[in-house]
Formats: sequence, structure tokens, C-alpha cells
Amino acid sequence: MFKHLTTFRVAYETRNFSKTAEILFISQPTVSSQMKQLEEELQCTLFKRKGKQEMHPTKSADTLYIRALNLKDDWEETQRLVRESQEETLICRISASHTISVYYLPELLAHLKGIFPTVMFQIDMKNSAEVLQEMTQHHIDFGFIEMPLLADQIQRIEIKKDQLVLAGDLTSDLWLSREETSGVYHYMERYLLNENLKPNRFVVKNNEIIIKMLERGIGKSMISKRGVPEHLPYKDLGKSYLRPLYLLKKHDVNQNEFEMIAKEIENYYQKRD
Repeated sequence: MFKHLTTFRVAYETRNFSKTAEILFISQPTVSSQMKQLEEELQCTLFKRKGKQEMHPTKSADTLYIRALNLKDDWEETQRLVRESQEETLICRISASHTISVYYLPELLAHLKGIFPTVMFQIDMKNSAEVLQEMTQHHIDFGFIEMPLLADQIQRIEIKKDQLVLAGDLTSDLWLSREETSGVYHYMERYLLNENLKPNRFVVKNNEIIIKMLERGIGKSMISKRGVPEHLPYKDLGKSYLRPLYLLKKHDVNQNEFEMIAKEIENYYQKRD
């Protein structure tokens, strides 16, 4: 049944049986068969066809999805306890937005590794919206974002402030811009609106690429002051562009190593304010 629930969870998230089959490395008929067996077991309809490929989940599917996520967490907690009984390493999955990943997370992880030497940290870098999605789908244990995003069952805690600056060729009319789902994008749009600017722009979906382009004399951009390379010109934008950084964790974190890690993260930044 766990296999069927895993297939259902992926199908619910993708809304597409073909994509589900690709992700799980099984055939599409297998996906359809497992969904049919689930429907027969639960005596309900889980998906209704919407167009040729997309499937629209029913209210029953919405309910099952939430329960399936909880069951997934319970099963992973059970696996963790079994591994611990054999003195194996605990895995802590973290996803963070670009600025936090590069300029804040390394020093935090060095601290956490000293406190939790038996924990294996797995790190992924995405934009803020993608990090929140990873949290809501229970793919990670903690998230770090640069936007005030929130979702059900997710707790958002402000941990630090990050100063944004305008860097690069300050006389250039070319702006290097992150994508719309990036945290810094909205601050840049606010600045352009306040200054009544409608510049030429390149959309670059990675902070490090933007900085390398700025070092080559290509345009200007709004970036974290922590990321400004030595000798690169920049303009301080003041307190209006001092943005909060957030920790995301689940509301129902149990009193175990994950809760201890969350508390240590909060304490780490409180001591540095």
C-alpha cells in the first residue's frame, strides 16, 4: 500500500500520469492500475480527466494527499528510529534560497556540524517559492527563504536581516534581474518603480552568474551586500532595502533531533544580532 500511496502523491503533485511514470521509473499503465486499486480500496474517485493529459484531483484526493504526507512523515520517522537503534547517521534535508545558500548557510552548517556530529546534512539550492513548495510537499526538513511566504502546517521564523545594495556599472542602463519567484526580484521592482525607471534587463536565474557578469562590467544589479566582490562598485540602498531572512519548519516537529536543530539555528542567529 505504501507503494500505491507514493504513486498517488506524485500523481497528485504532477496532475499527470505520464509524468508520474517518468519520475517513478514505472509504466503509465502501472500508474493507472495502482490508482484504480486505491479507488477500489477507498471506494471513491481520486482523479477526473481534464484535457488529454492533465488529471484534476477530487476532494477525496485532497484529503488523501494530506494524510499521505503525514503517513510519509511517520514512516520516515520510523525508519530514522530504526537506523538510530543501529547507530546509523540521521539525515537532515535542507533547501535554501540563493543568497542564504552561498553567504549564510556555510557558516551555519559549520556550527551545526560541531553540535550534531552524527547528523548528515543534505543541502539543495532553489528560489524562495520552490523552497516553500519543497516544505509543503514534505521533501525537506528545513527551509531558508528571502520572501515572507507561508503555507498551512509551516512555521516561518525571522532569523536575520540582509542588506541589499546596487552593484556593478552604476552608470549602465542594463539591469541584471532575477526571475519573478526570486526574493530579490520584488525589491528590485519596488526600486525601479520608486525611481520611475524602465531599463533594459537580462533575466538571470542565478546570483553567482549575475556577480560574474557584474565583474565583467556587464550592467548592474541589486544583490546582497554579502555577495559584493572586492573592488566591485556598489551603492548602499539604506534601511528600506534591509530584508528579513526566514527559517521554515513544520508546525508539528516532534521533540527529537530535528526540534533540537531548529532551536540551535534560532539560538545561533539570536547570539549574532
